[in-house]
Amino acid sequence: MSPERGEGRVLKIDIVTIFPKMVEATLAEGIVARARAKGLLDIRVLDLRDFTTDRHRVVDDAPFGGGPGMVLKPEPLFAAVEAIRAERGAPSAVVLTSPDGETLTHGVAARLSALDHVVILCGRYEGVDERVRDHLATDAISIGDYVVSGGELPALVIVDAVARLVPGVVGDEASVAGDTFAQGGLLDYPQYTRPAEFRGMKVPQVLLSGHHAEIEQWRREQALARTRRYRPDLLRDS
Repeated sequence: MSPERGEGRVLKIDIVTIFPKMVEATLAEGIVARARAKGLLDIRVLDLRDFTTDRHRVVDDAPFGGGPGMVLKPEPLFAAVEAIRAERGAPSAVVLTSPDGETLTHGVAARLSALDHVVILCGRYEGVDERVRDHLATDAISIGDYVVSGGELPALVIVDAVARLVPGVVGDEASVAGDTFAQGGLLDYPQYTRPAEFRGMKVPQVLLSGHHAEIEQWRREQALARTRRYRPDLLRDS
């Protein structure tokens, strides 16, 4: 399906994983699913085992030098990216999910969202053969300083963060522009809705005043205060 009139370009994403059903199940819901249906996102999920050459479809092996666990082999990952390149054109980026990669930030998501074609390789087990990172991946991305059981959840987080920055994916683009981290790296200001008073807890009067300039000033002050309280590191890094 082609994009609807007035909406943005199509971002191609290929996700390579040994658990394609796990990934597809999440992509079938929410804004990403709607963007796929509208043709704004062209996402394919590929089974890494389809790129093996042995009858057992083995994708991992023991690490040289010994040690616990298994390591993803380079051959199927290289073959997967080569097949993608042949079918869909050369990707703009090949992202490896890795706990020692660059931390995913709003800036990283914005950079990826501006590309035409992104491939995401889901790591597993004790890791991936280093030749994949050195000679195949253009980026390695982590979603935080902790380890999860595989790269599927990080890949889905990356896709969601990137997709919502593609024009047309989120219906109200002003809400994206005002997101936490999108405004100069600050946290978002507090949000309130009806009722104006709930169990004695009142909405700040300025939000009920109708004075837009005062509301914007209050929101800016609150964003700074929340950032100082909850993430002072963001102010030190700015």
